[in-house]
Amino acid sequence: MKNFFTICAFVAVAFSFTGCMGISSTAATNHNLTQTQVVLSENNFHIVGQAYGEASATYICGLCAVSKNALRNNAINEMSRNANLTGSQTLTNVTINSSVYMITPFWVEITYSASANIVEFFK
Repeated sequence: MKNFFTICAFVAVAFSFTGCMGISSTAATNHNLTQTQVVLSENNFHIVGQAYGEASATYICGLCAVSKNALRNNAINEMSRNANLTGSQTLTNVTINSSVYMITPFWVEITYSASANIVEFFK
């Protein structure tokens, strides 16, 4: 019986030091970032590019100074800054991805990334 517990303890320690384990999820949402309403039934717009933003934090023993909601908002804010919107441009099709990388059971890195299309209206 003592050997069984020794083997179980050894296996548990060995698994905790093996490679990273990752979990990922995608949330395709329609965030109304610029508070505009548009009618897309007319052909008066074109897609001029894509914007991207990312925010990450490390959690040690489940503790971190930044909440997951704040990380998500930081990724969206960085995406908006990187878009450099001018004139009649806006962001559409906002997608938010979250990735969780478990380095050890006590050391976890969470990354949120946000991307969107930049649309420009010309009429």
